[in-house]
Amino acid sequence: MNTFKRKSLAATLSLAVSLGLGSLLSTSALAVEDLEKEDLKFGFIKLTDMAPLAIAYEKGFFEDEGLYVTLEAQANWKVLLDRVIDGELDGAHMLAGQPLGATIGFGTQADIITAFSMDLNGNGITVSNDVWEEMKKHIPLGADGKPQHPISAAALKPVIEQYQAAGKPFNMGMVFPVSTHNYELRYWLAAGGIHPGYYAPHKGDTSGQIDAQALLSVTPPPQMPATLEAGTIYGYCVGEPWNQQAVFKGIGVPVITDYEIWKNNPEKVFGVSQAWADENPNTHIAVVKALIRAAAWLDADNNANRGEAVQILSQPAYVGADAEVIANSMTGTFEYEKGDVREVPDFNVFFRYNATYPYYSDAIWYLTQMRRWGQVGQAQPDSWYMDVAKKVYRPDIYALAAQELIDEGTLPAEAFPDFASETGFKPATSEFIDGVTYDGTQPNAYLQQFEIGLKGDTQP
Repeated sequence: MNTFKRKSLAATLSLAVSLGLGSLLSTSALAVEDLEKEDLKFGFIKLTDMAPLAIAYEKGFFEDEGLYVTLEAQANWKVLLDRVIDGELDGAHMLAGQPLGATIGFGTQADIITAFSMDLNGNGITVSNDVWEEMKKHIPLGADGKPQHPISAAALKPVIEQYQAAGKPFNMGMVFPVSTHNYELRYWLAAGGIHPGYYAPHKGDTSGQIDAQALLSVTPPPQMPATLEAGTIYGYCVGEPWNQQAVFKGIGVPVITDYEIWKNNPEKVFGVSQAWADENPNTHIAVVKALIRAAAWLDADNNANRGEAVQILSQPAYVGADAEVIANSMTGTFEYEKGDVREVPDFNVFFRYNATYPYYSDAIWYLTQMRRWGQVGQAQPDSWYMDVAKKVYRPDIYALAAQELIDEGTLPAEAFPDFASETGFKPATSEFIDGVTYDGTQPNAYLQQFEIGLKGDTQP
């Protein structure tokens, strides 16, 4: 039995009260002092934003917490989620929408929670070379002769109209129905006047293609470039390194990053089942501590460790792409059209800007998009959005892990939000490609601002 100990019950209670979190913590979660489980298996998809898991393993942060972890790549997001639900995995690198989608019963019904946000940004939208050549006719050029960024989907609209006139559906790929990629691609298309289609689960239609001008369907991330090259899809939204891989192979052009669609948007989370969290509260805190340390390492000293991180991620056990391809985005640059390399220092953010904190407002944004596109089939009051967010996103657990790191002197208090005053809501922001203001405390008012999308009592 490992002798690693968590805080005593009294110390944990005292900390919870000081953080104003007492009402959120269950008695059972406070009653165990030892790690409940030491040998753990975590799943991930081969994307660069799984980095906190790889770094926590390679740098010994898991072992520092008394944890012995196995990391295992998964075939796709559905398999990953199912294995967490079934208990084959103790936790996993997840799409931010997966715990929310499961909790509200879109697709698989299960209680999944997250106490750790894995990163900000990290995605892009890529189109085929042929589509890009047509889009360029509608994109203004800067003084340097290069396309002006950010590129609006309005430049894609006449291209789609050409395909429609020729009787050809315009197919695009995204990684999963409740993925950030699905919502970001839909957001970008709609902001440019292109309808991405509705879901209607109440009618048995989960295609997401009702009234669609661009037809979105699921393609696993590592298969995106090959599917584009085969002509099955004409564009896609995915995380790295699969946009840069298209540039590297000369088969497509990334036209926009998600940083340009929504500045510093939340991306992946670390998810566990509610049952696992209830059974292993102290182990859960230990896992979050290790992941926080890994995220801090990734962003330390103005990304000074990114070169080493690239070498780690390029290993076949993790992402398995060429280090050169991973470095294109991971080290603060992003290549659009071949040779058009631009500075994007925040393309991948793992710790700064409180990236690891599970904000309720982030959860609510995903829920608004689920409603906007019909995955939530009926209008819901603002209170519903808040209730779901609080059930799934667990800043209380995060705060306990962070406070231990502060108390140990591992990380300074200023590296984290002020837990005594933190509400879980970021300030309202208009840093979206369409300039629409998002205030997480008013989800229905937010939805009313969109010309394309469901709002109020409307249904597809």
